[in-house]
Amino acid sequence: MLSTINQSLGAYSELFMLLAAGTYTVAFLAFAWDMATSGRVAQRDAALLADAKDSAASAQAGKQRSLAAVGAAGAAGAVDAAGDSAASSVPAAGGAQGARTGATAEVAESDLKYRDRRKAARVGVALSALGLAIHAAGVLTRGVAAGRVPWGNMYEFCTTGAFIVVAVFLAVLIRRDLRFLGTFVLGLAVVMMVAASVAFFVPVGHLVPALQSYWLVIHVSIAVLSSALFTLTFSMGVLQLIQGRREAKIAAGEPDRGGFMRLVPSALTLETLAYRINTIAFVGWTLTVMFGAIWAEKAWGRFWGWDTKEVWSFVIWVVYAAYLHARATRGWTGARAAWLSIVGYLCVIFNFTIVNVYFSGLHSYGGVTP
Repeated sequence: MLSTINQSLGAYSELFMLLAAGTYTVAFLAFAWDMATSGRVAQRDAALLADAKDSAASAQAGKQRSLAAVGAAGAAGAVDAAGDSAASSVPAAGGAQGARTGATAEVAESDLKYRDRRKAARVGVALSALGLAIHAAGVLTRGVAAGRVPWGNMYEFCTTGAFIVVAVFLAVLIRRDLRFLGTFVLGLAVVMMVAASVAFFVPVGHLVPALQSYWLVIHVSIAVLSSALFTLTFSMGVLQLIQGRREAKIAAGEPDRGGFMRLVPSALTLETLAYRINTIAFVGWTLTVMFGAIWAEKAWGRFWGWDTKEVWSFVIWVVYAAYLHARATRGWTGARAAWLSIVGYLCVIFNFTIVNVYFSGLHSYGGVTP
């Protein structure tokens, strides 16, 4: 029986979770607004920059024509011709220089407006950090109320998983500008928080005996972190496919209607970054499977029993192992690599939703699993 204090902490935890979900929702809207508006501004900047380059090229061509005219003049009238040419070329060059300066000024002004528009992305980052702080309070109070680590059921796993997803996203932002992933990451975090509150909520309680082990901390924490990294690479894979199609159309001579995708790195850059992050996440998932087997031996007396949860954890490992192997040794790059990474993440989602809820086995605990 939980004490009154613990029950109060559990109630505060639920309040913090709701506040965090609301803050994430506003952050998601800010990132979505940035996505919707910044593409148009980037397109206008590209057009103005093209005009500036054309003006500069015209000025350079005019200058070269003036010099050619001076060189072709006869020896007798060289001085007069050169003087006349210089006098006539000065206004032309000045006009071209003025046009170039004006176009450059327009680009600079547009860049300022573009940076102002990207304030929505900065607001999204700030709100994400605020939501993460509130979320941390919710996870902490839930753990204190339960007297254990707060990931013993699907509610706790979803809320903690959403926390880790946002935390990893903000941590990566310190090194690389991945704000273009904000809509995807925050949207998924909101979905996880809503699912936890609506479909998987359970009050604070004690763990079943099989989960009362320090292996819970080791096994589940690594699984959550690896899943968060897989979430980032899934988002990159989707954007890679979209960006790859856009780049193919541009190469074929079609007009660029990329919009927001103008702000996203190239498909090759996305693929390279996703591959590096997937490599780290795969190592974490390998440890997840290994430590899960050790925990199974401690709890049930066998390392592997082909339980549904164990099978799907192994399936995830196989898919990502195939992805890394195919890309590193078989030349699977581009869309094929992206699709294989996406399939791996869909297996992760299936494992933590369908398998946890609808399949019975040793990992089932009253309809929810860790």
